[in-house]
Amino acid sequence: MTTSSKQSFASHMLLYGIILFLVEFVRGAFLVSFLPTYAVYALGFTVTTVGWAVSVHYVTDTLIKCFAGYLLDRFPLRLIVPAGLAISLGGLWLLYIVQSIWLLIGASALFGIGLSPIWLVCLSKVRPEHRAEHMGVLYTCWLAGLGSGPIILNFIMDASYSISFWCMIILWGISLLLSFFISNRKSSTPTQIPLRNQISMLWEKLLTMKTLLPGMTLQTTAAGMLVPVLPGFASKILGFNYSQYSYLLIAGGAFTVIALIPMGKLSDRLGKKWFLIGGFAAFAVILFALPFTSHLWISLLLAALLGISYAAVLPAWNALLAQYVPKDNQGMGWGLFSSVEGIGVVIGPVLGGWIADTFNESFTIMVSAVLLGAIALYYFVAPPEGSGLQTALKK
Repeated sequence: MTTSSKQSFASHMLLYGIILFLVEFVRGAFLVSFLPTYAVYALGFTVTTVGWAVSVHYVTDTLIKCFAGYLLDRFPLRLIVPAGLAISLGGLWLLYIVQSIWLLIGASALFGIGLSPIWLVCLSKVRPEHRAEHMGVLYTCWLAGLGSGPIILNFIMDASYSISFWCMIILWGISLLLSFFISNRKSSTPTQIPLRNQISMLWEKLLTMKTLLPGMTLQTTAAGMLVPVLPGFASKILGFNYSQYSYLLIAGGAFTVIALIPMGKLSDRLGKKWFLIGGFAAFAVILFALPFTSHLWISLLLAALLGISYAAVLPAWNALLAQYVPKDNQGMGWGLFSSVEGIGVVIGPVLGGWIADTFNESFTIMVSAVLLGAIALYYFVAPPEGSGLQTALKK
């Protein structure tokens, strides 16, 4: 690759990273901070209704990935990505002015549509020889946006709901404008194969990578279980106030962002196997220890270690998964695999909330830890040599 082509590729990746940061900033700010308070206290909806709206958002985001991938394989990227972001902008606007439950849920579904295309474009643009490193860059942008959005918006909401909303609209509008400058060039030219044949091919691909499927769903289920219980766990079990809980989130998020790119580079050089096994195992041990401490500084240390463990897993896992994506149909391939992972995002919060209501928040944390530990153990002992997974792990 020439110096000029490297510079061009770097500038495109920077553009994708900025767009990804902006849309995840707004999504995190809206779903975690704005919607739960504005919908209940300003619009008068119940918390249960808000929960349905958030669930429908992620269901839409998950289901749309296959369809968005199919479109990206056949139409200009500069058409599909802005169209998706424009639809989401309309959903975001409706979510601010809705007066009925069904309109709230419908608007939330629209809001979930626009994130799939930009994610799939980012995933399909990374170079194979530096895949884990580039995955680390993208996930840094994702986590930085998703983590900073709720924190920053909380300060703005102290002043006004209206100002908070218009800040999100402006940031989403900037991402929409930037999307018109993305490159239409695709990393591979898709073979024009009928949709039915592509689905059959991708199903066969899923069967060949069946040893990966437990990790694809269980890790997102385990992570999703934590979402509805962490605030209650921090206050009821650990005895922290919400400010101290915010410090834990900042510690975990900051160390994840700091460690992502170095972990991605090390994974490219040393192989993925022990980053996956070690990352999942460390995550499980640290989570299991969390309910047994109530000291803020120890909890902050554990949160930082959780962030580092997460950073070890993310680039290696997605680089491993990328080896199973069909080269000639990357958009649809990433869409299908992302949809499989998304099953856990939908199931996890419901399961975590039910366990917490039936037992308590600590038990939910421990069950999540057991699931993550089971993933580490599975990939240590289960995959047979003939499955191809051992070879892929070493690359």
